[in-house]
Amino acid sequence: MTVMRTGVIGFGTSGRVFHAPFIEANPDFSLDIIVTANAERAAVAASLYPDARIVASADELFAAELDLVIIGSPSGTHVSLAHSALDAGLAVVIDKPFSVTEAEGLGLIDRAEELGLPITVFQNRRWDGDFLTLRSLIASGELGDIRRFESRFEWWKPDVTKSWKAEATPAEGGGILYDLGAHLIDQAIQLFGGVTEVYSEVATQRPGGAADDDVFVSLLHQTGVRSQLWMNGLAAQVGPRFHVLGSASAYTKWGLDGQEPALIAGALPSDADYGVEPSSSWGVSGIGDNLSKVPAVRGQYDTYYGLLADSLLRGQPLPVDPRDSVEVIRIIEEIHRRHAS
Repeated sequence: MTVMRTGVIGFGTSGRVFHAPFIEANPDFSLDIIVTANAERAAVAASLYPDARIVASADELFAAELDLVIIGSPSGTHVSLAHSALDAGLAVVIDKPFSVTEAEGLGLIDRAEELGLPITVFQNRRWDGDFLTLRSLIASGELGDIRRFESRFEWWKPDVTKSWKAEATPAEGGGILYDLGAHLIDQAIQLFGGVTEVYSEVATQRPGGAADDDVFVSLLHQTGVRSQLWMNGLAAQVGPRFHVLGSASAYTKWGLDGQEPALIAGALPSDADYGVEPSSSWGVSGIGDNLSKVPAVRGQYDTYYGLLADSLLRGQPLPVDPRDSVEVIRIIEEIHRRHAS
């Protein structure tokens, strides 16, 4: 096998923005099938990827000759579709959240191992430019020992434009904790290791909302670092993306990684300036008013697919261990269980 024949399930933001462009740009993959039952999205897919076959159901994809499937459908469908993909003999990439429950996630891993098939998770925010910059800064020792880590995904979106997100309950993988929390918790664990203590505040601010839209989570890591994570879709003013306090210095970064809006606007991973953050958006490190800008590492969602190709074609490790994502789901499930009781 020299090229992974690939199908994508879903052509909303996930399939259209985060997957199809990177599959098309990487010569180790071919984009063979796109699944969407939405006529408007099907027309866009056919226009952007004329060599791909556009089908209306996942069953049509599973009946085709493929090597890999990317599952970018609503959260509550991830597990059932992944089981069908494994039964069809396919390698599987699942968008976060990997599953709704820890048990479902472990069941998928066990089934994949039983069949000898790769399964991994698209935790793309590990390749945000700001996260890569922070990781490098911490590794350099410039900040000293990290004591407190603040991380935020906040924005002002009082109207939910995606019907499934407006209607899905936490039992169906709905809500901002399963959505943005799956990124923030994963990033915190990647930086500071396992979690020994969890505190949370979970609220639904939209009248009649089916799930949470305003969440705060505090994690105490085994290393002693305290992570404080905010996710809010109704923030008329936002806090810093990162605020990191160390024993020697601190780091503050405002604004979100620019890859998603750039891709939505039509940028391609092959563009020379893809993922490059302007110096005006760089974070700062230092003490008090003695601050210096920290040059941003390029955002690298394309790296995920490069690592995936290395794994599937050349025997290297998967880009994301699915057990990492199950640990994130365990924490989210624990938070929802506490608040439900």
